[in-house]
Amino acid sequence: MNIDGIQQIPPKKPTPRLGLRLSSRQAVTGLTAPQTGEAIIRDLRPSVSAHPAVSGLAQTLTGTMVLAPLAWLLLAPLFVMKYLPFISRRYTLTNRRLMIQCGLKPRPIQEITLADIDDVRVIPASNNAFYRSGTLEILSQGKVVMHLPGVAQPEGFRHAILNAYRAWSPAHANLPFIPASAKTSGG
Repeated sequence: MNIDGIQQIPPKKPTPRLGLRLSSRQAVTGLTAPQTGEAIIRDLRPSVSAHPAVSGLAQTLTGTMVLAPLAWLLLAPLFVMKYLPFISRRYTLTNRRLMIQCGLKPRPIQEITLADIDDVRVIPASNNAFYRSGTLEILSQGKVVMHLPGVAQPEGFRHAILNAYRAWSPAHANLPFIPASAKTSGG
């Protein structure tokens, strides 16, 4: 059409997309509905404490000023491995699933849907105050189905997983609502 010498182009019809696409562009993290698309809520890499033998020795050596440089040399390859594209792992929480991903173009090597998660627990013996990390276990049907070693700030990631499956999983939607203004019985 030509109105007053200006050519108007009709809008293009959206093409249907095949396959799953993670959209990371969100105004507020985690507020994309699972029916709309899969969006990353939280993504983190395991800390060097995921390798307990080397990290434990390095932790011991950093206690003395003389041997601290040796500890840094022991930890350097572990730190570099954390970011190498072919070796690195990452733990990705989306609004549909929890995944352990690996590779240059991250691909899931292990995953569990949010609907299948029953509970998430931090293994108390794995907490490392020096590295501020720990190990998480994901429970489904009374069994441990996923192990996440070396999670930085494990309690925070645990709460992110619990909040995601309570918010986005239809099976967990009927949990009791506890308002923020509820008084505790302790006082």
